Amino acid sequence: MTETTDRPGGADTFDGGCTCRAVRFRLVSAPMFVHCCHCRWCQRETGASFALNAMIEADRVLLLQGETEAVHTPSASGKGQRIVRCVRCRIALWSHYAGAGTRVSFVRVGTLDEPDRLPPDIHIFTASKQPWVLLPPETPAVPEYYDRDAHWPADSLRRREALLAAAPKAT
Repeated sequence: MTETTDRPGGADTFDGGCTCRAVRFRLVSAPMFVHCCHCRWCQRETGASFALNAMIEADRVLLLQGETEAVHTPSASGKGQRIVRCVRCRIALWSHYAGAGTRVSFVRVGTLDEPDRLPPDIHIFTASKQPWVLLPPETPAVPEYYDRDAHWPADSLRRREALLAAAPKAT
């Protein structure tokens, strides 16, 4: 997990927002884990080479201003996802996938004011990554998905377990 203690006055908080600046939000802790997904679905959905998402408990994402709308979209799993967007500029801010429902937010790292503070903890679905994307050798990379127990820090695994045990699954 990436250390975030270099930020004065809020080492584990991260502010972000949409392009038109109508929406502002804050992550009130470090995320559990950061994925860089290279699957074709994420490439199509983002119009880019990959999606960079910070997984965090949804109650740790505070909407500071503005209005958002959750848009149900298809997903590779067939279960769909809800992408939370600014109602004005339509920028994707975070998603909720069917597996954890609304309890976990997958925050788009690029919407953060300081996205460089959250580099990926792992590169996933690298079997379908663009061939010109070069991955750093010090960051784990897997051809498809990964074994969470093998890659997540112990504290993040505890956070996830507590979160999933605390409430019934919601989609």
